[in-house]
Amino acid sequence: MADEPVRYERHGDVALLRVDDGRANAFSAPLIEALNRQLDRAEQEASAVVWIGRPGCFSGGFDLRVMGSGPAQARALVTPGAELFLRLYEYPRPIVLACTGHALAAGAVALLACDTRIGAAGDYRIGLNEVAIRVALPIFALELARARLSKRHYEQATLHARLYDPPGAVDAGYLDRVVAADELEEQAIAEAQRLGEFRRGAFIETKRRSHGAIAAAIRDTLEEDLSALFPER
Repeated sequence: MADEPVRYERHGDVALLRVDDGRANAFSAPLIEALNRQLDRAEQEASAVVWIGRPGCFSGGFDLRVMGSGPAQARALVTPGAELFLRLYEYPRPIVLACTGHALAAGAVALLACDTRIGAAGDYRIGLNEVAIRVALPIFALELARARLSKRHYEQATLHARLYDPPGAVDAGYLDRVVAADELEEQAIAEAQRLGEFRRGAFIETKRRSHGAIAAAIRDTLEEDLSALFPER
């Protein structure tokens, strides 16, 4: 699994991207590249996509070994990560994210970027914990949180780094619903099949109208913001 962290499967017209690096599914350069490669394929072959993590852990965020190795290295990882999340937010096919467990930091941002989010029931934590570990949230994460989270939870989720259990994550807006872990994959595929039946042009144009302005504003600030977060010494 470590040499191919993203496996591509077909379930009818649904492409299932199974992400499992054998550890915490951290967003590393190879994982980001593999996700983009499989999204390219799905865009050509499928009517909808399911992204599912490894049992017990969807993602622990960006690779901490890289993030701690220096500002230039951190910026070089976070930049394509942010571009991946924007790609998901504007992706021209419905994307259902099957959250198999913990989803922290960039793992929670992925939830904010996808169309439908179904979580596994369990003793899991979901949220943006950056402030708690002394890292400022980048603008792309804040803007996606502003767009997707409940106004009642926005400050707690961002400034206060609050983490949620799966039912709390539904109330906050990270998840749309929670199901039993052994039903997660089946229900995610069924939801993707339902969404994939929509008229493609209507879906793409509505998504562009809904998400385009936010994505454009993030892109306009991305380079300057990440340079400020990770300044060269």
